[in-house]
Amino acid sequence: MEDLVVRAEGLRKRFGTTQALDGVDLAMRRGTVLGVLGPNGAGKTTAVRVLATLLKPDEGRATVAGIDVLKHPQEVRRKVGLTGQYASVDEDLTGVQNLVLIGKLLDLSRKDARRRADELLEWFDLTDAAQRPAKTYSGGMRRRLDLAASLVGRPEVIFLDEPTTGLDPAKREDMWGVVRTQVARGASVLLTTQYLEEADALADEIVVVDHGKVIAHDTPDGLKRRVGGQTLRVRPSDPERLPEVLHVLEAVAAPGTTAAKDEAAGSRPGSASVPVTGDAALADVVIELRGRNLEVTELALHLPSLDEVFHTLTGKKKAEELV
Repeated sequence: MEDLVVRAEGLRKRFGTTQALDGVDLAMRRGTVLGVLGPNGAGKTTAVRVLATLLKPDEGRATVAGIDVLKHPQEVRRKVGLTGQYASVDEDLTGVQNLVLIGKLLDLSRKDARRRADELLEWFDLTDAAQRPAKTYSGGMRRRLDLAASLVGRPEVIFLDEPTTGLDPAKREDMWGVVRTQVARGASVLLTTQYLEEADALADEIVVVDHGKVIAHDTPDGLKRRVGGQTLRVRPSDPERLPEVLHVLEAVAAPGTTAAKDEAAGSRPGSASVPVTGDAALADVVIELRGRNLEVTELALHLPSLDEVFHTLTGKKKAEELV
């Protein structure tokens, strides 16, 4: 039987007239990252709060680390770490005091709590600010301190609700490294995010939620294959031979499609693309290009982007709406 560290079945939660969760099922394998994505108000945060025992569902059941979240919430809390959408540190305490406090609440000795605090402050590049009140921190620093606080107890399951919001790109990539390190050390991570490239980079599997329902659950590549075919792109070394490349690509075009120059905003000039129906098209094109002695600087077979996946699954036009 598959080792599931998080399992939810039929979760329902209503706030007034709003059905936040409408029969949500979730499953996360131990030692993996599960990305939970969907439009604003889809129910992602509500699901996380139920799993973290901060909310009780109206219907359904869930277990975390094999423990029922409704019957034994205190036991679940000893197994999990949670970072919400907004930093929740005590701004009157220093950085180190915030982390030592969390450690003592988790029954660490003062010595062990301080050792763990120092370790995390160094990890999150906050050592120089350790003795300053958190209210003097920038928004990104408070966010990193909040993330550090969720890891004090070395949790078995980590819930990260948009953990990199407010971080600059460099710090965001640092945070990706933290997630990967936690998984390498045996933790399991459930991640909601507004950055599609983040889900693509980190998640072993992705759940798409919309209007309180799970509408897709697959690997990132599985989702991409589900919503559309692949695109084959070729860039000739000699731009003058681009019309010849177009002719080669036409021969492998998916039914009802045609090869075209890449002219979309942000595209580099001098290449052409065509939708194809399978991996075999790449081999056919390579053979034809070689036969024509047509050298290329780019030859790539692309799955649809996650942006295209979400456009198809949720009907949203922009990735920014998927927060």
